[in-house]
Amino acid sequence: MKKQEFIFGIHAVESVLKHSPERILELFLMQGRLDERVAPLIQLAREYGISMPQTSRKVLDEKAGSTQHQGVVARVKPAKALTEHDLDDLLDKQDTPFLLILDGVTDPHNLGACLRNADAAGVHGIIVPKDNSVSLTATVSKVACGAAETVPLFQVTNLARSMRHLQEKGVWIIGTAGEADCDLYQAQLKGPLAIAMGAEGKGLRRLSRECCDTLVSIPMAGSVSSLNVSVATGICLFEAVRQRLG
Repeated sequence: MKKQEFIFGIHAVESVLKHSPERILELFLMQGRLDERVAPLIQLAREYGISMPQTSRKVLDEKAGSTQHQGVVARVKPAKALTEHDLDDLLDKQDTPFLLILDGVTDPHNLGACLRNADAAGVHGIIVPKDNSVSLTATVSKVACGAAETVPLFQVTNLARSMRHLQEKGVWIIGTAGEADCDLYQAQLKGPLAIAMGAEGKGLRRLSRECCDTLVSIPMAGSVSSLNVSVATGICLFEAVRQRLG
């Protein structure tokens, strides 16, 4: 396991400072980038006694592996990986769990956007398979704009087994697929719920589809055959939010 990694971008770094400051080993700031957007990060870092060396854009580009760091890069301890056992702890604490299952999402930008959607919708946790899925990378954290620190991501060894375990715990699983039982707006999305989304194009794998209680589709009026997984996820999550608030 890596002993350190880099997180970049104002929102991503600020979220780690607020929620897990003990993870931050060092905060690198770009020379001349001490404006009002960076000021709250500097104040928080000072409170926790975090070293804040100033350096060049070139050095930050190298540390972040990207030019999209906004002049802020943090060297951090890797976040603790959450597993099936941690998922059980969450289920025991939530009377009405609201979960998102992502099957085969390998693009970090898509996972980051899904985390952001999940945070906004009040999702209690996201479940992904350990294999055939992207993990919490620096790019995921940047795209998630802080949601990577607030929405737990559970990496499970066997997704189908974990889905069956959710059902044993009373969680109803709604999957999205073209060969659906009904469309999204006809589905019952209240109560203990997990929404399962597959990667764009491929969709849910066969075993994952078979583990769903119901399959739904998003009505499509145009010529496009599928939506980006993060867009589709947002649509499904907020239809569930609408029903659960009703």
